[in-house]
Amino acid sequence: MDGYGYNKDLPKSLNKTIKDVWIFHGNIAADDAQGGGEGIWEELKPGHGKGFSSSAGKNMLTERFGVELSFAVKLKSLYPNEKIAIIKYSRGGTSIDSLAAADFGSWEPDYSGKTGINQYDHFLATVRNAMAIKDIDGNGREDILVPSGIIWMQGESDAIIDEAVANRYYANLKRLMDLIRAAFRTDDLPVVVGKISDSWNNNQGKVWKYGELVQYAQERFVRKDANAAIVKSTRYYKYSDPYHYDSNGYIDLGEKFAEAVFSLEKETSILIE
Repeated sequence: MDGYGYNKDLPKSLNKTIKDVWIFHGNIAADDAQGGGEGIWEELKPGHGKGFSSSAGKNMLTERFGVELSFAVKLKSLYPNEKIAIIKYSRGGTSIDSLAAADFGSWEPDYSGKTGINQYDHFLATVRNAMAIKDIDGNGREDILVPSGIIWMQGESDAIIDEAVANRYYANLKRLMDLIRAAFRTDDLPVVVGKISDSWNNNQGKVWKYGELVQYAQERFVRKDANAAIVKSTRYYKYSDPYHYDSNGYIDLGEKFAEAVFSLEKETSILIE
């Protein structure tokens, strides 16, 4: 979810400031560290990928991008009369299960390390800080943020340590998505999961030894949750290294996330009406 696409690979339609789209990208921090979730609202532009940071009221953009650009542009085409606000928090290599965290961190809600602070807490801080700002576009009028969906691209690190961790992924994912929905006070908030894939760029073959178990858990989650969907196009993407998609993969993934969120939103609206 960090984003390993290169800005230099972006088409002109994405390599610019995206009108009427704002992003609050929470500062990335390690488990047990302070400062996670700090940030500001800013118009969306390239640079919210690997290496991004935010502190002292300033975003430090990088040469990389994630799914946010194509996601936003596709959403604007589907909701042409709406302004869009994106809240992003991610840290590369993180797991949900704390036993798979290694040096990257985990999202386990019950984490109790040195300070008890982990990626889940940094995410909650990001949401609190983002929602606390009442005028995100600076036009002098209060903005009302309406939660519309969650996009989740993660699971690889839960597929590499051992079989037991991978087998816990369904329960871990379900609980975490329930808690993230609760953070936005919307129990049926649409969730779109990106299905993990494998580059097979490893001397032993697969990079993610227990990847099929996590894939099964992701599929199970969306089958059992009426307000969830899964993006499967990841299996066709090319890679820039053994672990990350190339620039075209990130562009397509963002578009597919937007289409899935839109589809779930339409279904929810029909049910309400």
